[in-house]
Amino acid sequence: MKHYLKRILQVLGILLLVGIAYAMFKPLPQETRLPEDKWGAGASSVLPAYSGLEREFPALNGDTSPEKAELGRMLFFDPILSKNQDMSCATCHNPSLGFSDGLQQAKGADDKSLTRNTLSLWNVGYETSFFWDGRAASLEEQMLTPLLNADEMAGSEQDIESKLKANPAYVALFEKAFGADSVNLENTQAALAAFERTLTSQNSPFDSYAKGNVDALTASQRRGLSLFRSASTRCFECHAAPTFSNDNFFVTGVPDLKGQAHDSGRAAIASDGSDGAFKSPSLRNVALSAPYMHNGIFSTLEEVVDFYAKGGGRDQGIDVDRQIVPFELTAQEKEDLVNFMYALTDESAMPQIPSSVPSGLPVAKQLANPGRESARQANVEGTESGSVSTHVATTVRMGPGETVQQAIDRAGPGDTIEIPYGIYKESVFIDWSDIKFVGIPNDKGEWPVFDGEGFRADGVVSSGNNFEMAFFAVKNYTSNGVLVEGSTKVYLHDMYIENTGVYGVYPVRCTDVLIERIEATQMNDAAIYAGKSKDVVIRDTETYGNVIGIELENTVNGEVYNNYAHDNTVGIFIDLLPQLPSKVSLFTKVHDNRVENNNGKNFSRPGATTELLPPGTGLLVLAADEVEVYNNTITGNQTTGLAIFNLTIGFDENEIDVDPNPEYVYAHDNTYTNNGYDADPFVKNMLGKGFDIIWDGNGAYNYFEETVSSSFPPVLPKKSWPMPLYRLYWRTVHSIVRLVG
Repeated sequence: MKHYLKRILQVLGILLLVGIAYAMFKPLPQETRLPEDKWGAGASSVLPAYSGLEREFPALNGDTSPEKAELGRMLFFDPILSKNQDMSCATCHNPSLGFSDGLQQAKGADDKSLTRNTLSLWNVGYETSFFWDGRAASLEEQMLTPLLNADEMAGSEQDIESKLKANPAYVALFEKAFGADSVNLENTQAALAAFERTLTSQNSPFDSYAKGNVDALTASQRRGLSLFRSASTRCFECHAAPTFSNDNFFVTGVPDLKGQAHDSGRAAIASDGSDGAFKSPSLRNVALSAPYMHNGIFSTLEEVVDFYAKGGGRDQGIDVDRQIVPFELTAQEKEDLVNFMYALTDESAMPQIPSSVPSGLPVAKQLANPGRESARQANVEGTESGSVSTHVATTVRMGPGETVQQAIDRAGPGDTIEIPYGIYKESVFIDWSDIKFVGIPNDKGEWPVFDGEGFRADGVVSSGNNFEMAFFAVKNYTSNGVLVEGSTKVYLHDMYIENTGVYGVYPVRCTDVLIERIEATQMNDAAIYAGKSKDVVIRDTETYGNVIGIELENTVNGEVYNNYAHDNTVGIFIDLLPQLPSKVSLFTKVHDNRVENNNGKNFSRPGATTELLPPGTGLLVLAADEVEVYNNTITGNQTTGLAIFNLTIGFDENEIDVDPNPEYVYAHDNTYTNNGYDADPFVKNMLGKGFDIIWDGNGAYNYFEETVSSSFPPVLPKKSWPMPLYRLYWRTVHSIVRLVG
């Protein structure tokens, strides 16, 4: 018996040694980093440009040619492809109805009602997934469902091919497009896709304005554009220029129609899809394609705006995505926002609708569309041919009796705009490039003030490249103090920002950003924020009394130094969040900052992601990679001085579409005192108390060369450790955290 027991112990010992050896020498798991062209961070505006609004359209999603497109045009309008020869593609995608059908829900063969609204085909050639749930990966693949589905056109491969082969005109068109003996279903799909790729809308009043035609948008539409890209409405996050669409799927909480079964959307076709998630369709020609949403529940754009203003389906208890948060609009602001969407109307590339098709069957009738008249009335006529006048750079100074916006409207690319001291109760927008926007102080040295009076959305909104703004105070707005969107080369400095809603200064999707000498307080998100951007420097600022002092979100090449972040909920936040256009947070340096007493109450907007942040956090790294934190003074933060966490701390796994693990975070030579002395309940319940440093054990190759009084885990890995020891330690900590978590 003793002999057998000894053998068992020997075997167990050998297994333990093998396990230790495996843990020491097996490479650690790491996420594969996206190629740089997939990062999505930084500006995408055309350079050089009159404004920062003009963006390059993506490449078409497949092949087209004049011959294939012409064959596809005939097939698109010809009912010959349907089983009963009474439906064509144009039946459900009628050009006069924005290439949709005007119905709440589509109708198929034998007038059968389907369950979803018909999507428009304008700019479908730029999309990467198809149908509301993204079940098809190409236009060619998408064609099969309407052609062959028994509830739609109800055709069959054999029937389609036999009818086309029996038609000499089609045989000739196929030979011209594809060569001899080419009449088959595959080439039918290819021809239809080639035609649909010609349905491009790129010459709207907005496009003309973006190219420098200042008169292309009305004053209302320009105000609506500012609202569209505001951090309050967040429209632009899911409907980004130039396509005004998004490759992702979102749960907005659209209610089910009465008497109709729940539509689970993306969840029905993808294992990682969220229940009720649907694609974000293009807003190009949206005025022409009512009704709206996947089930056509809303008849007007006004109803859609009202829905989102309530936080989508959040007010009905639906668990919507975190981007969908309530906002407030005045009646005028709602009208402005809708008028801007009318400015996305352009049918200049409308294909010629054939008077007859080779089969001789009837062609779909063109119908009246009230949306077309509404857009015509809202838009400035003739903007597609509007000229861009030459402009000699000068200094424009606001004159007596002028509003700030009137002074801006007198300016052009390259100008310096000077605003004398005063209190200005307005919101302004600047879209031209190479603008220097400066305040002129009074004799006491006081800067001019923008005052939103607690109801205006944004103080200053700019999309121009090479934009500089300085020497202003901005107060009492509900959304943002200063928003700069999509710009290359941004310089924001010497300003005081107070109580401006979500963000104080807010460069988003920008490249080459410098923010310095800003004092900012009382924002319900981040006082100083740079998101989805590239090459950002934030220095010499003071932030206090905010939910977040400084935030770099989904940004590449950021440097945060010599700032004083105190008495916020979180002092400095470096993060990678899911479901955003930028998919990485990389190469950030945070150094020589004072991060003190960030114990303020979390007063985030209900439903905002920032609601999750525990008060008393000095510096938080969430899922970001390649972050170096050094030479900072981190003191008096009652929950933790430095925290490094995986995304699953606050997000469900099916929400996460980015690498959730922080990797290659290196913290060294920081000074920690009096942190973690009274942890927030969230951390206290999880770990029992607070610490100078908290690392959740996730993410490979994180190192700490720090002197601290407390940490979790109690021993932190160092760069000086041999790699086998590091691997063994990492696997041990990671396993324990997962076991107890």
